[in-house]
Amino acid sequence: MKISDMLGRRGPIFSFEFFPPKTEEAANQLMRTVSELGSALQPDYVSVTYGAGGSTRERTLELVTRIQSELRVTAMAHLTCVGHTREELREIVGRLEGAGVENVLALRGDPPQGETAFVATEGGFRHASDLAAFLAAESSLDIGGACYPESHPESKTAADCLHWTAQKVKGGVRFLVTQLFFDNGDYFRYVARARAAGIDCPIVPGIMPITNVAQIERFTKMCGSRIPEGLRTRLEAVRDDPGAVMATGTEHAILQCRELLQKGAPGIHFYTLNKSYATRAILAALR
Repeated sequence: MKISDMLGRRGPIFSFEFFPPKTEEAANQLMRTVSELGSALQPDYVSVTYGAGGSTRERTLELVTRIQSELRVTAMAHLTCVGHTREELREIVGRLEGAGVENVLALRGDPPQGETAFVATEGGFRHASDLAAFLAAESSLDIGGACYPESHPESKTAADCLHWTAQKVKGGVRFLVTQLFFDNGDYFRYVARARAAGIDCPIVPGIMPITNVAQIERFTKMCGSRIPEGLRTRLEAVRDDPGAVMATGTEHAILQCRELLQKGAPGIHFYTLNKSYATRAILAALR
């Protein structure tokens, strides 16, 4: 089923994001995790990322097709511009559609490991908006895109960031999923600015439950998100107690999700980091 058809036609939708493991054994374990979560929590869809620089392309395609065909769970593949020509992207799209996958998240992608700046591949694309337009013209895939309530770290201004998001939507993106954030005010202000700019597609908040302080500090530094001072203080007080960190992070995510849904968010996309406990606890509290 296409994700844009789910959004707005039923109650809020819930989805999980996984990253592809590096080994076959770990990939099989992830399939078991997705199967267990699917049975217990019944997500509306799951997505599978590319590794840094598109390094796990084959594993991503394999997992997405297996999830779709073996587990009968709607799956969305991440697809980036990194290292791909138009012909390679056309071949990937053919494989996805041939496997019955109907959804893709169009991303520019991060530079390959060891490189600091994104450089477009000759014969490829420079922007996610270009990739989205290509996919819209070349396929019947439902196209999602990323957006950034606190602005993309490479954007000069918030207006510049919003401009490129609008270009994605004009190119064929039918729904947006936000970068992780911890202050709901950032999300609601962003949605208001997006609507004022003419972006009218669903904007799904992306939530990452905090389970490790050092890890979340690393992630927020990379993506430009901030940890609100009150939450940072609570985490710092328990950073050496894994159980207390998990409890603090899960409680914050539950409160976030409740407010987001109460105020009209069309669903929640969980960045699971391939772990299930926090997501299980949050969904149990929400349902």
